[in-house]
Amino acid sequence: MTVAVPTPLSRPAPSAVARKVALPAGPQLARGALLTLAALLLGLTAQILLISPLQHRAAQQRAFDELREQLALGTAPVAQTDRNGHLLAPGTPVAILTIPHLHVHQVVLEGTDPRVLTDGPGHRRDTPLPGQAGTSVLMGRAAAYGGPFGDLGSLRPGDTFTVTTGQGKASYRVLDLRRAGDPLPAPIAAGKGRLVLLTATGTPYLPSGLLRVDADLTSATDPTPPATIQTGTLPTSEEPMGALSGIPWPMVMWLQALALVSIAAVWAWHRWGRHQTWIVFAPVVAFLGLRVAGQVTELLPNLM
Repeated sequence: MTVAVPTPLSRPAPSAVARKVALPAGPQLARGALLTLAALLLGLTAQILLISPLQHRAAQQRAFDELREQLALGTAPVAQTDRNGHLLAPGTPVAILTIPHLHVHQVVLEGTDPRVLTDGPGHRRDTPLPGQAGTSVLMGRAAAYGGPFGDLGSLRPGDTFTVTTGQGKASYRVLDLRRAGDPLPAPIAAGKGRLVLLTATGTPYLPSGLLRVDADLTSATDPTPPATIQTGTLPTSEEPMGALSGIPWPMVMWLQALALVSIAAVWAWHRWGRHQTWIVFAPVVAFLGLRVAGQVTELLPNLM
């Protein structure tokens, strides 16, 4: 007698979701860290090479509109203080620098810390304004944020340029260029004016020293108000190659947000799938990467 053997019941194939196995916490954190690093590096590259020149151009346009109106009304700053005796706020437009040989036409802002120099060249606050008696100093970036002073090394003795302030247009003639170890120019006579243009020298974004362009005032000296900020009293962030001090809390917060979103993106990749993760997380990671990159570039030395 034949005994029928029952066939085993076939089990349904596991679904795509069931086949997905959650990664242990360690690999998720490691991959999240790699994604954070990749987003940060890409954000820094985009910020420095693409976005920062656009930010510089927009800031210059705003500053030019503001200063042009003040020049027309006769209210442009002519001292270290405003009409009420208060120190000019960092970033206040104070002059227009025009160097025809380099095709430079830049609004000069008050102050020289890294945040001010992201918007354009800055006037060192413990020196007189251009056109006045004494030695004025203007500092600008060599590469990042438009690199307005990146071509200063192309100037030659005898080249001329102008600086327009609330007191009028001052004309200058280049004496010479100075790097580390070069001799100082002869002192200026009492009541005369000199301007020093200062930036970094060396490979772009990897400065190796300082470049100074000394130029003597060839037009009439403007009235010079008494100095309010004494030489040598500026914070280190406003000195050549100075950087911001303290803990950059905004950068810390944005970096934490980027790290958390990156870990969530790795988890979603294994739970939802590749396409869904790209749609949801790619814009968020890109946005946070750029925000962190923007904060990091503010920590760069002010002449880079």
